[in-house]
Amino acid sequence: MELFGNYIMAVIETGGYFAPFLFIMIHLLRPLLFLPVVFICISGGILFGPVSGSIYSFIGMTLSCLIFYRLAQWNPKSFEKLIILKQRLLGKYTQLTVSQVTLLRLIPFIHFHLLSLCLIEISENSKAYTKSSILSNIPLAVIYTCIGGWLSNLTPLSIFIFLTVLLLLIYILRRKELIIKWHEFFHVAN
Repeated sequence: MELFGNYIMAVIETGGYFAPFLFIMIHLLRPLLFLPVVFICISGGILFGPVSGSIYSFIGMTLSCLIFYRLAQWNPKSFEKLIILKQRLLGKYTQLTVSQVTLLRLIPFIHFHLLSLCLIEISENSKAYTKSSILSNIPLAVIYTCIGGWLSNLTPLSIFIFLTVLLLLIYILRRKELIIKWHEFFHVAN
């Protein structure tokens, strides 16, 4: 994967005026290439600088979220299977808030589109999903693009402290209510 990622970044570097377009296309192809979002964002900071890299990463991630939403609407059977998988991973009654999804996106090993699935569940329509995606993508694009070099020099202790603070914030910002349907609570055998 590292060799493949280095090859892609070399192609983007030599892309000239098409480099931003190629970079955004890599964001769209990222799920098919099994590249982590953090790797692409950090590479964007190295290739384009913090400001341009953040903008290109933000555009790429937002377009990726919108394509995921359209695919979920286009293929409802696969979407239902993803919902069942999400319920197995996170629990049947777990609904994350937008702020929780935003913080979870900052943790590199949590799947990007699993969190997009959580946003789809809490959104009423495509407009609300788009707004939630935009809000949750901004910190990810800015933080990993701007401080990508800093992240590579972190000590294990500082990484542990950073992840601990993120997990505490996720717990504090959780949804504090649980809604269980009447027939699910009183499950009656026929």
